Amino acid sequence: MKSKLLLVSFILSVQLSYAQGYKIGDVVGNFNLKGTDGKMHSLPTGNEIKGAIVVFTSNHCPFSIAYEDRIIALHKKYASMGYPVIAINPNDEVKQPEDSYRFMKKKSKKKNFPFHYLHDENQETAKLFGATRTPHVFITSKNINGEHVLMYIGAIDNNTDNPEVADKKYVEMAVEELRIGKDVSVPNTKAIGCSIKWKAK
Repeated sequence: MKSKLLLVSFILSVQLSYAQGYKIGDVVGNFNLKGTDGKMHSLPTGNEIKGAIVVFTSNHCPFSIAYEDRIIALHKKYASMGYPVIAINPNDEVKQPEDSYRFMKKKSKKKNFPFHYLHDENQETAKLFGATRTPHVFITSKNINGEHVLMYIGAIDNNTDNPEVADKKYVEMAVEELRIGKDVSVPNTKAIGCSIKWKAK
């Protein structure tokens, strides 16, 4: 009886950990998602890659729309330094048709996204990361084994309406600290945005 209780406790703890997603310091598992370019994409590799700025975002959410230009700017600033943006749309297109793959392709073309915009059709990647909002940012840094380690989770900055008013640019602060070999001083912030539209069970 005791062994059965221990087994149930272990299973529940694993399920809870899965539901909560990655934590700071965790090695991030890879994914293989279809981009708006029609190709499959994973976490970036190569000697020039230092990490990645993974952003769960969407087409329809007003918060995501407000941050589109800032996400583009982050990629243009940091991709050449080894920290490219990878944008992932996790929303269920049944609940939110504007987030279908077809509309993702239109959005990518209209905004001329310089980064990969990926479709998390089965929502497994969002669940693994523990994403709950759009936008929701996860920054990784590659370790000596070439693994992506999670270093930051949260918001892009502290002002949704106006980037010029934002006095705490969390993602930029984190990447700049990682670039000079420092620990991220603010590794967790609250993501502000629309809730992810999960598939009906």
